[in-house]
Amino acid sequence: MSTNASSMRRHLPTILLFTVLFALLVLSVTFMFSTWQQSDAQMSIHGWIALGLGVFFSVIVGCGLMALMFFSSRRGYDERASEISIRREGP
Repeated sequence: MSTNASSMRRHLPTILLFTVLFALLVLSVTFMFSTWQQSDAQMSIHGWIALGLGVFFSVIVGCGLMALMFFSSRRGYDERASEISIRREGP
C-alpha cells in the first residue's frame, strides 16, 4: 500500500501538469470553434496566397534554424572556451 501511495505522490506533479495543459487545449479549441462559427469574414485569393506563403516560409526558417542548431551542437561550437582549452592542455 505504501509503495502505491509513494508512486502516486511521485507522479502527481506530472499528472497535474498534463491535466492543466489538456484543459487549456480544450478551452482554446472550444474558443476557436465558437469564434469561427460567429465570424462571417471572407478572405480573397490574395489573402490565401499570403497565408500560404507565410506558413511555408515560417516552416522553412524554423527547419533551417533547427538544422543549424543540431549542426552547431554536433560540431562542438556550443561548448565553453575553457572546456576546450582544458582538453587541449590535458594528457
